[in-house]
Amino acid sequence: MSVQSAAADVDVDLRQLFASLARNWLRILVVSLLVTGLAYALAWLATPHYKAETQIKIETGESVYTRPNVANDNDKPILDEEGVATEVQIVSSSDILNQVALKLNLARVPEFDDAANMSALSRFLVIAGLMSDPEEIPVEERVLKKMREKLNVYSVEKTRIIAIEFSSEDPKLAAAIPNAIAEAYIASQGSAKIKSNSAATAFLGPEIADLQQKVKDAEAKVAAYRAQSDLLMGGNNSVLATQQLSELSSELTRVRANRASAEATAESVRKALQGGGSLDAVPEVLSSELIQRLRERQVELKTNIADLSTTLLDNHPRIRALKSQLADLDRQIRNEAEKVMKGLMTQAQTAQARENQLVAEVNTLKAASARAGEEQVELDALQRDATARRQQLESYQANYLAAASRKDRNYQPVDAHVVSEAQVPSEPYFPKILPIVGAAFVGSLLLMAIVTLLKELFSGRAMRPAAGARFEQIEQVAMPVAQQEPTVARQEPMAVRQELMAAEIEEAWNYAAETEAEPDTVSAAEAAAEYEAAEYEAAEPPRVTLGEVDIDKAAEKLISTGAARAIFVSPEGDEAAASAVLVAREVSDAGLRVLLLDLTASGAASRPMLDSGLFPGITNLLASEAQFSDVIHPDLYSDCHVIPVGTADPVRAMRAADRLPIIMQSLTTAYDLVVVECGPADAQGISRLVGEGTEVFLSMLEPDDEVTQAAVMLIESGYPDLTLVTPVGHVTPGTPVPGRRSAA
Repeated sequence: MSVQSAAADVDVDLRQLFASLARNWLRILVVSLLVTGLAYALAWLATPHYKAETQIKIETGESVYTRPNVANDNDKPILDEEGVATEVQIVSSSDILNQVALKLNLARVPEFDDAANMSALSRFLVIAGLMSDPEEIPVEERVLKKMREKLNVYSVEKTRIIAIEFSSEDPKLAAAIPNAIAEAYIASQGSAKIKSNSAATAFLGPEIADLQQKVKDAEAKVAAYRAQSDLLMGGNNSVLATQQLSELSSELTRVRANRASAEATAESVRKALQGGGSLDAVPEVLSSELIQRLRERQVELKTNIADLSTTLLDNHPRIRALKSQLADLDRQIRNEAEKVMKGLMTQAQTAQARENQLVAEVNTLKAASARAGEEQVELDALQRDATARRQQLESYQANYLAAASRKDRNYQPVDAHVVSEAQVPSEPYFPKILPIVGAAFVGSLLLMAIVTLLKELFSGRAMRPAAGARFEQIEQVAMPVAQQEPTVARQEPMAVRQELMAAEIEEAWNYAAETEAEPDTVSAAEAAAEYEAAEYEAAEPPRVTLGEVDIDKAAEKLISTGAARAIFVSPEGDEAAASAVLVAREVSDAGLRVLLLDLTASGAASRPMLDSGLFPGITNLLASEAQFSDVIHPDLYSDCHVIPVGTADPVRAMRAADRLPIIMQSLTTAYDLVVVECGPADAQGISRLVGEGTEVFLSMLEPDDEVTQAAVMLIESGYPDLTLVTPVGHVTPGTPVPGRRSAA
């Protein structure tokens, strides 16, 4: 089996560790001052560098009064982010930098030529072949390389301004070079526009001459085809044949309407005559003047007959004469109606003849119009070609005139101008002596402090024996042989099992918290008063003698009775806490789910199981600083789980001691057995932990009065089934340390 690791035998003594800084303060300060002095000397001897900046604004240089009318959106400069980035690359291009280098004669400046004033070390490296010879590179390339190293061209964020930043050992050059770059860039923009304008005029001149001839030829073709096809144009810009066809169609429609009307009227008169009906319903009959006069005479005769009938009989000669005249009038009216009918028939026949004539003419014009339409298609094609050529000619002529006028007046506005010229800097930007010296001092001071701490830590002087080292013997004897070397395959399922158990406990805890009221807080003073009162009441207990069992029998009792809780009281202090650890491991080896809750102030029960006392535990849970999943840890040597004392403030945790029943209820829900080590607690102290299925054990190393008094007090307080258990035979307890006994 493996014993406790060396890391658990010693702890870091922070006081001793940081005390080494005070012991070695002089060395730390001297080294820091030396480094600071060296940094000051290097900064003082370093060659100063100056930096200057020129800003160029990218915008449309064309005025609204001089912009050509033919300009469209495609002719405008691109001022978006990509367009400005493109101009940045143009500003830093090799052509512009070469122009500036030639203008300022930078090849003669030693700062821009590595081959000039080479040091002896550099020449030796060149001779030895460890460095390339700068003289093998052309002067222009050397100068260009140095310029790029000192040049920084960038676009100002969220603006259309390009900043040209240059650094140099000479403040005048630091200002002159960015200004020269800006001038060269603007000059290149103007030159590019001049070239573009010249190329446009050179192209448009011959093209306009060719287009003029092509326009003449196209218009001549239109006129010749129009004369050849006899496509005469009428009103509304339409072919004459088409216009005549439209007019004849309208006339034909009118004639057909008249014919139909005459035929209908004649038919109605015929029906009236044949049927002997009244002719007064026919408008054409009534409109005849002769018929109207006959109707008037007829009415007059009927009136006379009516007058004479009052004095004469029907066979009177006069009445018979009048009736004979009335019959003659009726015959005359019918004869006139027949004449009207014949006239209408004649009118219908005339309209029919006119209709036939118009139909023949319409058919003739249809053929002519169809032929004219086919010819019109060809004519339209010739006209479109002539129109397109004329429009192109007019566009070219307008562009040519605009380009020629700009060339004559030498007006070529560029799309950029300088908004801020570089000024000769008065102070170098490098080196900044004060920041360099300050950074060197702080950095060296921090580095020396770290080195001193590491040296003290690795030397072992900052180490001290761990508080749990004296439990090593308990661990060596308590571990079963089959569990001496826990494998990774066993630890990995335990981690999963621990997470599942923590989740189950959390669920039980939430349920218990919902069903029970919030416990009242208990101050540390009240808890101490209760403890003192309990001790005072048990000052002189009667002497009793009880039987005792070993670890195996205690585990068998817990398994056979199906106990859910096992409360261990250790009147003799931390050494007797080994009983709870051994019983918990024994029951866990039997296959049950076991958790050990350490309520001792020193962590005597949990420290041997975890090799450390720095894990969060029950005090953190009571102080609401952690959850169940944070405080439950696996035993390093068995399948048992353990909740250590924890690292929270005990006084703060004691204020929430009334939450222990809820915590115990949650733990018993998730585990088969919960073993609680209470240390030298009394009956009142363990009352919060007792519940259904609880077994109380008194851990004993040797039978003395102290153990007997504690047993009697527990029996008298309501725990008659108290069981004494001793670890003797399983482990040899260490020598008790005075003052290490503590209550739960």
